[in-house]
Amino acid sequence: MFYYLFQYLDTALNFPGAGVFQYISFRAGAALITSLFISLIIGKSLIGFLRRKQVGEEIRDLGLEGQQEKKGTPTMGGLIILAAILIPTLLFAKLHNIYIILILISTVWLGLIGFLDDYIKVFRKEKKGLAGKFKVMGQVGLGLIIGFTMYYSNDIVIRERVNKEAVVKSDQVFDVETTPEQTTIFDKTAVKSTKTTIPFIKDNEFDYSSLISWIGNNAKNWTWLIFIPLVIFIIIAVSNGANLTDGLDGLATGTSAIIGVTLGVLAYVSGNIIFANYLNIMYIPNTGELAIYISAFVGACIGFLWYNSFPAQVFMGDTGSLALGGVIAVFAIMIRKEIMIPIFCGIFLAENLSVILQVSWFKYTKRKFGIGRRIFKMSPLHHHFQLLGYHESKIVLRFFIVGIMLAVLSIVTLKLR
Repeated sequence: MFYYLFQYLDTALNFPGAGVFQYISFRAGAALITSLFISLIIGKSLIGFLRRKQVGEEIRDLGLEGQQEKKGTPTMGGLIILAAILIPTLLFAKLHNIYIILILISTVWLGLIGFLDDYIKVFRKEKKGLAGKFKVMGQVGLGLIIGFTMYYSNDIVIRERVNKEAVVKSDQVFDVETTPEQTTIFDKTAVKSTKTTIPFIKDNEFDYSSLISWIGNNAKNWTWLIFIPLVIFIIIAVSNGANLTDGLDGLATGTSAIIGVTLGVLAYVSGNIIFANYLNIMYIPNTGELAIYISAFVGACIGFLWYNSFPAQVFMGDTGSLALGGVIAVFAIMIRKEIMIPIFCGIFLAENLSVILQVSWFKYTKRKFGIGRRIFKMSPLHHHFQLLGYHESKIVLRFFIVGIMLAVLSIVTLKLR
């Protein structure tokens, strides 16, 4: 909203300094600072409110060190994160931007699913919470909205890269390169495309339509059969991965903040024609605006970490974890970096795989030998290290270090091909 106010002050009244709101970098910084303040201020009040209402976490006795001390800790703290993301985004972003609209819908949608799950657990005292099938239905619903919008909306386009040699021989109009040394420029005409970014490959672009090229000339018309189910799968996988990671104080919050910084860098360079040209990557018009959202996202996570670090004063609950994982997935899909998710979301992937492997191996060995066997002492993975004798805070810090290494690797892929 501030963007439109200061745009009016700048153009109509020539108000001194109002033009600074045109810069994404300024608005992103403002969103980050605002989200930090909101999470810190709202956090203290909400924790006090939850304690008065006795909205405490029910803890299953898994025999883990320090587990029972967590009993009664206020939960549903994800409301702090949601407020600290949504308010700065509404204040500083261009609200008519299709990417901002989609990411706001995703945040609210998944936040409501998580809130309903926490509400059933806490207020109705039903330990299982919202039935898994209803969670999945909600995630599928969001996947359909994102998938169909990404596929059919004329506002979601890319600008194709064109070699300098091709420009010399062509009569078409292209953007002029910014420096003589650059060898790649972009077609002025934005086009619908099912291309995405694939890491470590020289031309680093992959078109989903190539998966059904055997159909023939009409393959592009049927790419939605591949793209939309993939979008649904990614949202479910990453959302549940974040949910599984939320098992130690600060783990999911800090990991999400690291991933958020990575996505912010990728969104900014993908939405800036100069950086996209220099890095020789896909240029996606209007995605730079997502830097405002992801700045608020990072600020909200860091602010929440103030209360969620060991020993936690509040847990985010599914209200926070489902939303964090889901918006990370949607964000990556919108900036066409979803194939890179296994890299920068490596912690979530490891937690997911540990559960899948543990359950699958247990069922297989029980069927084959009559007694179920385990790969890990306990899953998700962070509990395995707890049973190995590592302190909770040491596990969290080391997971953060791994997350930072994966984040650096993800950014390096922009040039490492």
